[in-house]
Amino acid sequence: MSSVQKANIDKVFGKVLREFRKKHKLTQEELSEKLGISLKYISRIENGNNGVKTETLVRYMNILGITPNTIFVDLLTHPEAAKNAQISEKIVNLSDEKKDFLNSIIDLLNDLDLKNGK
Repeated sequence: MSSVQKANIDKVFGKVLREFRKKHKLTQEELSEKLGISLKYISRIENGNNGVKTETLVRYMNILGITPNTIFVDLLTHPEAAKNAQISEKIVNLSDEKKDFLNSIIDLLNDLDLKNGK
């Protein structure tokens, strides 16, 4: 995405939030109760017709287990930031056992860098 405009951001946010709501098998009505916002507002957010307030976004993330990278990965244009977000997204989908294994590999790689003065 070469240009990040508010309308694009709203559409990306809405898509991600809708996907996670459905993944958690929540209706818009159930989620509106958990978030303390109106059903109409949720519908407008999910359809990309409304922006989402930061505090509402954080509540969404906490209720539905959404990471910041999940929300922003499709909006990033900086190559290194985009690559890091893509790696993070791949990790999110791993089992807890595989995450623990990957974490130990990362620790080993960091230890090697420290020993080699990097």
